[in-house]
Amino acid sequence: MDREELQRLLADVASGSRGVDDAVRQLETAPFEDLGFAAVDHHRALRDGLPEVVLGLGKTPLQVAEIARRIFESSGRVLVTRVEAGHVEALRAELPGVHHDPHARLAWLDPSPRPRTGNVAVVTAGTSDIPVAEEAALTAEMMGAAVQRHYDVGVAGLHRLAGRMEALRAANALVVVAGMEGALPSVIGGLVANPVIAVPTSIGYGASFGGLAALLGMLNSCATGVSVVNIDNGFGAGYLAATINRLAVGIAD
Repeated sequence: MDREELQRLLADVASGSRGVDDAVRQLETAPFEDLGFAAVDHHRALRDGLPEVVLGLGKTPLQVAEIARRIFESSGRVLVTRVEAGHVEALRAELPGVHHDPHARLAWLDPSPRPRTGNVAVVTAGTSDIPVAEEAALTAEMMGAAVQRHYDVGVAGLHRLAGRMEALRAANALVVVAGMEGALPSVIGGLVANPVIAVPTSIGYGASFGGLAALLGMLNSCATGVSVVNIDNGFGAGYLAATINRLAVGIAD
């Protein structure tokens, strides 16, 4: 249940088209649903703007599919992160029409997407960082953000940023994704006034330590206005960017 659905329910009760007992029954089951192996939070969209997102990692295909189906039935949309081939097959059996991006490792079903407004920029240092960037971009788009992608503009060729600075400065929030030494968020953070969300990736050679070097570099950035999410956490960055964008354009959930 999101804010719009709650408003409709209360309006129906006020107009007399729905009884109080019926509304109470719906609200009684709305907060969460106990499936035994999961407690599905049906009020997440009311609080946070997006229904509970399912993490596929560590769950069986049947668990992922059952959780996703219950969320979709309650909210009309669902997003699943870190999906594998078995998860996708199970999801398609339960939710025909589900979309899947194998690079971003996302699956989603949103038959009535929200209008995309505002401006979120998603930037990568290299082509190898695109899967994490797409996880961020697709998450932000599902939350109603208009996303502009700027890929492969890292510090090995900073001249590639020159023609994009006007677009980057116009964004309400920027997600900057980089592996190796993780320098790009600091560079961009020193050139724009809007919030930069830095995403370290696990891309790099031995001494990058699976993204730890990039993470530490970003945490030690001397540029102002740079925040950092965990290694390869495109979802978290996209969610945060969309939240900032929603505040910037004045959208109420």
